[in-house]
Amino acid sequence: MKKIVVWILGFVISVSFVVLLLMQLRYMKEMSSMRHQEFEDAVKRSLYEVAHQLELEEAKWYLENDIREMERSSNLGYPILEGGIFSQSITYMNGGFTYNQSVQQNFGPSATMPSLQVPRTNSEPGTTVTDKGVSLQQQQLKRYLTQKNLLDEVIFSMLNTASERPLNERINPQFLANELQSELKDNGVDIPFHWVITTPNGRIVHTCCRDFNPAVLTNTFDQTVFHSDSPSRMGVMRVYFPTLDAYIDNSVNFMIPSLIFMAVLMVTYVFTLVLVLRQRKVTEMKNDFINNMTHEFKTPISTISLAAQMLNDQSLDKSPQLLQHYSRVINDETKRLRFQVEKVLQMSMFERQSTTLKFKNMDIDELIYGVVTTFRLKVGNIGGTLETEFETEDPFAMADEMHFTNVIFNLMDNAVKYKRDDVPLKLTVRTWNEPGKLLISIADNGIGIRKEDLKKIFEKFYRVHTGNRHDVKGFGLGLAYVKKVILSHKGTIRAESELGNGTKFIITLPQSEE
Repeated sequence: MKKIVVWILGFVISVSFVVLLLMQLRYMKEMSSMRHQEFEDAVKRSLYEVAHQLELEEAKWYLENDIREMERSSNLGYPILEGGIFSQSITYMNGGFTYNQSVQQNFGPSATMPSLQVPRTNSEPGTTVTDKGVSLQQQQLKRYLTQKNLLDEVIFSMLNTASERPLNERINPQFLANELQSELKDNGVDIPFHWVITTPNGRIVHTCCRDFNPAVLTNTFDQTVFHSDSPSRMGVMRVYFPTLDAYIDNSVNFMIPSLIFMAVLMVTYVFTLVLVLRQRKVTEMKNDFINNMTHEFKTPISTISLAAQMLNDQSLDKSPQLLQHYSRVINDETKRLRFQVEKVLQMSMFERQSTTLKFKNMDIDELIYGVVTTFRLKVGNIGGTLETEFETEDPFAMADEMHFTNVIFNLMDNAVKYKRDDVPLKLTVRTWNEPGKLLISIADNGIGIRKEDLKKIFEKFYRVHTGNRHDVKGFGLGLAYVKKVILSHKGTIRAESELGNGTKFIITLPQSEE
């Protein structure tokens, strides 16, 4: 799959995930807002009904008290039924027959005279049923008008004196608490609440609990009580729900699992995309490795094959010098081939963590000096110079002699490979101490490394692009091997480079306190 296709697919899927996540968050926000609005409407309906019940309760109280007073003063003696319903009994005697009739009427201002049904009975001589019915209707009408006048006086008195009573006497706290709980539950609100009755100027009249102070709260629901009174006599009923936020959040909690699931999918997708890109990169590097390995092995094999053919050619005169030359060529190319194979095998062993390093406390300066002595001839053959600066006061550190020797050799060999053609190679090896550490630097004046490549040079199979130069061969394993060896020594390695001005590798090894 082409790289551009992978990036396009990754971009499209990423945008899709982000859009879906934003849509889910917006839906949750709208759901929360809608639930809050439904809750607010239910509370407002409940508070309005409770305020109405308070007004009805006050009207009932006035009716019952004032009517009793008026009946006692007028000696009417009409019984008052609970709820404001009057019951009157009319007895009609006719030849030993007793007739009871009940008339019920509401105390509303629009009450009308109920119709009176007169029963059919055997009349006394000279008396008609119609005359008896008219007489009963007149009596009932008289009583009705008397009762209506009493009700009008009660209502007029209530209107004149209602606002004169103190607000704390007009409201029964227990009745208010019961009504609030009942109405809120009927409207689907079944969570804890606090209530308070205040005057319009904020003075508390009744409250559910002493420590409840509505002045410091902002999320309260208010309802005017006795709104028909003068503004100074009105009351304000305030209700606060301490668990409202948790209640609203719980109503949309069913969306949280879907958000978590989407987040997990998004993380999984990103992880998969990174693995795909990394695998694609590894595949490319392995292909380059195979190509490089083919070229690296092809040259010494061809040289060995050619030398062997020359030795087997009977037509050529084989002098001792020529035989020695062919033998040296075969030997050198065999060493070169063995070195390349050894490098691959060593890297493979480090990958499987099957290599056992043999650490011992050794003189690092002495080890480096031995490598420099061997390598100085190679640098001199290309017209370069190799300088050493041993500045350590304590050159001893724990190291594996063979693998650490390979590290120094690989770093100096890279300096030779990536030298500049227009400037003689200058290779400098320096050692010095810092508290508890031994540092080694290998610097050259070669072609340098770009900043974007510095972060990748220690990756396996990675090879820095060298432009049009085709004489530099390799597997991309040298620096990866170097880093793994240094890490196995519990040390660090870093590179400093500037394109066109050379490269410096700095190795840090820990030193034991002993």
